[in-house]
Formats: sequence, C-alpha cells, structure tokens
Amino acid sequence: MASNKLSWHGTVIAVQPRIRLTRSFDQRYHTYLGYTLHLQGEIGDEERGFLVGISEAAQTKHQFRVGDTVSGQSAPVTNPQMDPVDYYKTNSLRLIEQAAREDKPPPWHGVPPELQVYRWHGHRRLNAQTYAAKCGGCIWGCRMAVEIIVDQWNPQQKRYRAETFCYGPKFCSLYKAGPVRKVPGRKGMVWEEEDWVDEDATAHRTMDE
Repeated sequence: MASNKLSWHGTVIAVQPRIRLTRSFDQRYHTYLGYTLHLQGEIGDEERGFLVGISEAAQTKHQFRVGDTVSGQSAPVTNPQMDPVDYYKTNSLRLIEQAAREDKPPPWHGVPPELQVYRWHGHRRLNAQTYAAKCGGCIWGCRMAVEIIVDQWNPQQKRYRAETFCYGPKFCSLYKAGPVRKVPGRKGMVWEEEDWVDEDATAHRTMDE
C-alpha cells in the first residue's frame, strides 16, 4: 500500500466531518469515517485542490483548522462513490505552519468539534449552491457520499450521489435549505424528505446550538 501513496502538502481550505449516508427509502443511517481536509496545494506532481480523509485520532492530535499548512501521504480511494474524499489511509501527517485566529463567524473556521458533537447536533439539509458559495469552508458544513438502497429486498440495486448538510447553529444567516430531497424506492416509488425530518432531527437544540 505504501507504494500506492502520494506525498502532498498544501493549505487547509476547510476541515469538515467525513460521513457516509446510507438511505433505504424513508430510512437513513450514518457512518462516521473521520474528517475531510479540503486542501489547495501539491499532490504527487500536480498543483490543485484535493480532499484528504484523516482519522478522528489524527484530527484530535493535530487540531487542524482553516489556513494551516499541512503535509502527509495518502492513497487514492478505491471506491469514490462510497467516500466523500479523493484520498485516504493517510499517514506522515505534519502541521507545517499554524494559521492565525479565525475571522468572526459565520462561517466558522476554527478547529472542528469531536464527531460525537456532530452526532448530537443532528443536521438539516443544505442547499448545494449555498454550500459551494458560502459554507464550503465552515466546520459545520458537510458534503456526504450517499448510498441509496433502492430495493430492500434486492440490496444489490443501489444508486449513488452526494448531498450537503449543515450541523451548525440554527440562527446562522447563511443557511438555506434548498429543495426537498427525493429518495427512489422499489417499483418506482419515491420518498420525499420533507422539512419535518430536519425539524425532528434538530428539535433538541436551541437556536444558538
């Protein structure tokens, strides 16, 4: 595996949770894989933007945040449909230079919380255009790899896509939900994930949480 890894270094554009969402009609569950480093720099012999997956332990150790200069080694993901990053199995991580303190939020550019905090917060759907324009660098934003089991009686029938979510404070002025999401099911059925789903998932939080 070591021979398959590429050395990289770059500036952190965002640190967000790395999560896979599995859907089966009106059911969903999450797999918390660690964190995603959104980087702008060099990987191999290319200079570009790229996404690197790191473990929760690595993020806890290094406390990466927007603006940090970082280096490491990572392998290309074997199944891009199942992972929101380009590279994973990261090692040799090094914090080269630490960023200055964050600007006044939103968006939030500090050190992200532990994954259990994201679990507790729950999420609301986030408009993909809003994520790209305003929330891509925020610790509360998340672009998930989504696996859809179309027919629970035939679990090999699957579809894949990406969805964006917000785990952040409800008062955030940047937040826009976007259109209701639709999940395909067996025999042409469709589940529409209406607003009450997000309201239920975040009902335990105040506007400041």
